[in-house]
Amino acid sequence: MTSAAQSTVSLDGRLDARFARELEEMAIPWQAEPVPDPRLLVLNESLAAGLGLDPDYLRGSDGLLLLTGNLVPSGATPVAQAYAGHQFGSLSPRLGDGRALLLGEITDAEGHLRDVHLKGSGRTPFARGGDGLAVVGPMLREYIVSEAMHAMGIPTTRSLAVVATGRPVLRGTMLPGAVLTRVASSHLRVGSFQYARATGDASLLRRLADHAISRHYPGAAEASHPYLALFQAVIAAQASLLAQWMLVGFVHGVMNTDNMTISGETIDYGPCAFLDAFDPATVYSSIDDTGRYAYGNQPVMAEWNLTRLAESLLPLFHDEQEQAVALAQEALAGFRRQYSGAWSAGMRTKLGLPDHLDDDVTSPLVDELLGLLQAGEVDHTSFFRSLGAAARGNPEAARSVFPDPAAFDAWARRWSALGPDADRMDRVNPVYIPRNHLVEEALAAATAGDLDPLQGLLDAVGSPYDERPGLERYAAAAPEDFGAYRTFCGT
Repeated sequence: MTSAAQSTVSLDGRLDARFARELEEMAIPWQAEPVPDPRLLVLNESLAAGLGLDPDYLRGSDGLLLLTGNLVPSGATPVAQAYAGHQFGSLSPRLGDGRALLLGEITDAEGHLRDVHLKGSGRTPFARGGDGLAVVGPMLREYIVSEAMHAMGIPTTRSLAVVATGRPVLRGTMLPGAVLTRVASSHLRVGSFQYARATGDASLLRRLADHAISRHYPGAAEASHPYLALFQAVIAAQASLLAQWMLVGFVHGVMNTDNMTISGETIDYGPCAFLDAFDPATVYSSIDDTGRYAYGNQPVMAEWNLTRLAESLLPLFHDEQEQAVALAQEALAGFRRQYSGAWSAGMRTKLGLPDHLDDDVTSPLVDELLGLLQAGEVDHTSFFRSLGAAARGNPEAARSVFPDPAAFDAWARRWSALGPDADRMDRVNPVYIPRNHLVEEALAAATAGDLDPLQGLLDAVGSPYDERPGLERYAAAAPEDFGAYRTFCGT
């Protein structure tokens, strides 16, 4: 890892424009809107160092201009990316970055190419009726949740910084504006392929697929059917990602096809949240009236999105439509199997059970437990963490959360007989997540100018598995008067 002392002062000459160069039909050169009074709210120093950037430079006047797109490094070509997307099931053929810009790609300290991307940098030709801006609260939400996901080892885009712009933004009321600087393996989405397919340009679709293979799955280039191998790799990445979401109780909230990456990283933390009480029907998005993206529906919606990707890639699978469809269907059939395997293995680990146990032993145990959690409206995160203490012979914290502890006791006797490993459980069941009431507390305070609650929450979720004295409030379930929780996309 590059240390801060060795870091490059600026990004001059370091930002490539590979996407803009190779896929110019999907990239509109654009500039960020001027920021009247930039002020740093939070900076990810470890991420900056990993990118070879000096945190002290980023805190300075030129650094703040860079982080808001108002200073363009030499050699860089900021672009708004084109993509389509099914939004809540309805296709929008031309979405694109309405309030975002890809500054370019940078090679990090480990030799990996990473996108540097702005969110809230102003209107672009894709903005439609939007103002192209963002406000402090939602940008800090993405910072908090993406860094918590990274700390838990879940593939995710990451947040480099959030900078207040000094420009008020109308969101029902006037709120302080902000720009998020995001870092990702790439911003290629299912919607990117939908857009390319819709153009009818076979060359563009092929070049986009080649770009994705080179960027994310170079081994696919050596396969007998490279584009089918690309699709299979995306399926595997998404099956793994969705299992990890479900295991920690993460609800994305807006799983449109433009919000599913080809890399398998979580992206676009808008109306997102973590489960409080366990309930598969949980919805946190203010606009998801039908529960399309409810917690329990997420694996099904991931498969739906991958089907849309398959439709976009059909011309690359085979010249004959019927054979292309057959290949796509065969590949898609692997999603459920891979997701089920990843989720089952993860649940076995969360319960501390030996890997050699058969599914006919573990599946009924898991199903019964989830039924008890739902019936008792039990806090998801607290329960699984307290189960580690139960494995050590102290079940009181776990059993006390159930209205009917006797039902839990009967389940726990069968579970304990299988010899659960408490240390193994503690390595995967977090103590600290971005609990919804604490996120709202931090965002409200930051919007009002107080960053202390934000820093306290970031410190807690930055080491999610290590229980520390003095952080008890970050591990506690939401207070009873917190009420029903809804989040908004911020546009």
